[in-house]
Amino acid sequence: MLIRLLRTYLSPYRKPIALLVLLQFLQTCATLYLPTLNADIIDNGVVHGDTGYILGFGALMIAISMVQIVCNIGAVHYGARTAAALGRDVRAAVFERVQSFSSRELGHFGAPSLITRTTNDVQQVQMLALMAFTLLASAPIMCVGGIVMALGLDVPLSAVLIAVVPVLGICVTLIVRALRPLFRSMQERLDTVNRVLREQITGNRVIRAFVRDEYEQQRFRKSNTELTEMSLGTGRLLALMFPIVMTVVNLSSIAVVWFGAHRIDSGGMEIGDLTAFLAYLMQIVMSVMMATFMFMMVPRAEVCAERVQEVLDTESSVVPPADPVRELRRHGHLEIRGAGFRYPGAEEPVLRNVDLVARPGQTTAVIGSTGSGKSTLLGLVPRLFDVTEGRVLVDGEDVAGVDPQVLARVVGLVPQKPYLFAGTVATNLRYGDPDATDAELWHALEVAQAKEFVEALEGGLDAPIAQGGTNVSGGQRQRLAIARTLVQRPEIYLFDDSFSALDYSTDAALRAALSRETAEATVVIVAQRVATIRDADRIVVLDEGRVVGEGRHHELMADNETYREIVLSQLTEAEAA
Repeated sequence: MLIRLLRTYLSPYRKPIALLVLLQFLQTCATLYLPTLNADIIDNGVVHGDTGYILGFGALMIAISMVQIVCNIGAVHYGARTAAALGRDVRAAVFERVQSFSSRELGHFGAPSLITRTTNDVQQVQMLALMAFTLLASAPIMCVGGIVMALGLDVPLSAVLIAVVPVLGICVTLIVRALRPLFRSMQERLDTVNRVLREQITGNRVIRAFVRDEYEQQRFRKSNTELTEMSLGTGRLLALMFPIVMTVVNLSSIAVVWFGAHRIDSGGMEIGDLTAFLAYLMQIVMSVMMATFMFMMVPRAEVCAERVQEVLDTESSVVPPADPVRELRRHGHLEIRGAGFRYPGAEEPVLRNVDLVARPGQTTAVIGSTGSGKSTLLGLVPRLFDVTEGRVLVDGEDVAGVDPQVLARVVGLVPQKPYLFAGTVATNLRYGDPDATDAELWHALEVAQAKEFVEALEGGLDAPIAQGGTNVSGGQRQRLAIARTLVQRPEIYLFDDSFSALDYSTDAALRAALSRETAEATVVIVAQRVATIRDADRIVVLDEGRVVGEGRHHELMADNETYREIVLSQLTEAEAA
């Protein structure tokens, strides 16, 4: 997965990578040539006392060192830029794919895991790419070049290298194999910490209300301790890497000096050659250490790449049409025919054979007990998820074949849990229409019964809204969400229990204002409160995912037992009549 991810997202940067490799090659060649020059200075300059020879070749060494420095700076520059571009592109791809997900895929991954995959996991892959560009690109050149140069100096002494390199490779391979499952567990525990922390921040009021502070502290402590223990276990294994490598390096250096001294004593080797051989040995070992450092990062980056690729490979269950309908003939006609919906792996469907027709100028209400599928039914219209059987038609066209932009313009949904984005009142309202004027925003607020409290806020339309709308009350959030949809001015309004946080007087005033504003539009209301829907033109009663009755309030009170039970649980017989 790691190679596949890198190959896909680094392919646009072939030229910078080629230049980077060339610079690394030049600086590595310069590094490899310096010990040979040093040996030549010792053997032909220092031993014979030739100062001119020493100064001449010393100046050449300085020039080669400058070339090495310039090439290294250029390689690091291009490597850092390319790695940053890789991280940017992968994050953008993950974000774009998540934006295409339906509620089904979002529920499968979970918000904390998606956040971790988009940030931490991508960062690990980016860091690996950076290390590969700055270290790994030169390591094989250094290793092979060092071996060739060492063989050129003394073949018998090079037998030490035949023993050193395989031992280092075996040690590194064993440790890397043991690290991979540990890194996967560590990323999963990081997901858990993010999930617990997100729940505790979001549910802070509930925690305080039930005085569960100590319980939540223990819960976070447990997940945090598990992550810490896994990180420590991984760290202990990583800690073995460098001592093992350095032990092999030091033993090999001792062996080179020992055998090299005998070679000099026998006249088979010069003192300068032994110095150069030791330098090449260190360069070979350093290249292996650089590769070792890379291999330390590879297991975690591989796990992270698999998690990122899992998101990128997940196709949304809501697929955009290949040949979309870009224009609708009628205006606001909604029809649901034999709709059914089943979550993957569920034993029972949420909806079964549901039929519903909502026409312009009418208000259609949907009511039922908790879990009867009301919100799911409304979610089928804007394609938050697709029906598993049946059809959903808007203006005679199946929503699965309508262009998403057209569908979003025609259908306006006020969700059961309204969400406001960090910004201002105006920026949130303009989600409905980015080009809406201030006058249009104030009109929408007036209809939604939110004008008075917005005027009281410091800044009015420019008053700040916290993430999630946590600095306003639940009822105020609902009214701002309704105003946001009114700014959109769709032809079909879907209100998913959007009046539940309002008091009765505000509810009544809002419904009266809405009835005038949406007189020519199609309105579908899901509500638990009977008073909200009793005056609807048509009421659909759901029970366990099936339509068990439809009609006006007085008709259902007379002949539908399910509706009657719901009504009498909230109103007296006299009030219901």
